[in-house]
Amino acid sequence: MKSIYKSMLLVALGMMYSMQLSAHGGLSLAEDMCKLTIGPYTMHFTGYQPESTQEQEFCEDIPMTGRTVVALDYINEELRPMTTEVRIIRDTGSEENPDAATIFHIPPKVYSNGSVTFEHTFPEPGKFVGLVTVRGDKEEYVSRFPFAVGTGGKSNLPYIIGVILLAVAAAFFLMRGKKNKAATA
Repeated sequence: MKSIYKSMLLVALGMMYSMQLSAHGGLSLAEDMCKLTIGPYTMHFTGYQPESTQEQEFCEDIPMTGRTVVALDYINEELRPMTTEVRIIRDTGSEENPDAATIFHIPPKVYSNGSVTFEHTFPEPGKFVGLVTVRGDKEEYVSRFPFAVGTGGKSNLPYIIGVILLAVAAAFFLMRGKKNKAATA
């Protein structure tokens, strides 16, 4: 019986840990920095919504609709002579015709200062895909990252509370079982 409670606790801890992992393509949070991986290179990704979230940064889903400012800062110096193209498309499930699904596009350009900054106003919630393409003399790399807009900054708090309650219940029943065994002995 004791092993059942231990198993329940391990499952609860695993659920809590797995909530932190999500598939966002080339975008990840590492060392408190949002990194966009493009082939062998990386960029620092920062998003802001000045009117709704003031100075709060995000690097995955965009919490609200409205004006959004994005900065892509090169981490690797090798990116400076390359062209960078940015495209945001609606997530239709297919990328066969990206031009038809494009809602925002910055044509390829060299950013010798190492920073690409742009803003776009998202009028309605939805699912999108960001495409950042870098091209050198002989190579081309594309980073694809899906994201949602208008999620309201959904919190994991309900899930965390559920996991904590599950762990407390498991501990309660474990202690109760020990008291029953001690009383009968």
